[in-house]
Amino acid sequence: MLATLITAALTIVATLLGAIVSGRFAERAAERSVRVSHGEAIRRDRLEAVTALACAASDHRTAMWRRGGAILHGASRERIETLLGESHMTRSAITRPLVALRVLFEDQVVRTAADHMITLTYAIRTAYATTDDLTAAREAAKNAHDTFVNTAARYLSPAPPTATRTPEQEPTR
Repeated sequence: MLATLITAALTIVATLLGAIVSGRFAERAAERSVRVSHGEAIRRDRLEAVTALACAASDHRTAMWRRGGAILHGASRERIETLLGESHMTRSAITRPLVALRVLFEDQVVRTAADHMITLTYAIRTAYATTDDLTAAREAAKNAHDTFVNTAARYLSPAPPTATRTPEQEPTR
């Protein structure tokens, strides 16, 4: 009888311990799943901010190029006013994705690349003296755009195993 009670007690204790261990494993798996989901959502939001900012800067660069070309080629006042309105709209469209990028990225390299792209894009408006000046300003803005996109892509790319990553490849997060 005593052996039966001991066996029953051990069975109960083992069952309880098994339930506790299983519960803890399930809890850890759920936490891991939440972390992965959150990480994927942040990455998706960052990618959207980068894409929206790059597109907005490209649209503004195009609008400024067209406006500068119209001024240099002596377009009518109405045409220049229309292009001025368009460039104001495209410049305004930069604000939202730039703010999103600032909120979502702590990485100073990505932020600096974004700021440089925007600065050079805005600088096109001061390059309306000659076609060469306008072209040079546009090319500088395009290069800054490409640098920004490449910098953000490196930041957002999945990390290879640590053993194969060089210090230059390591993004600062």
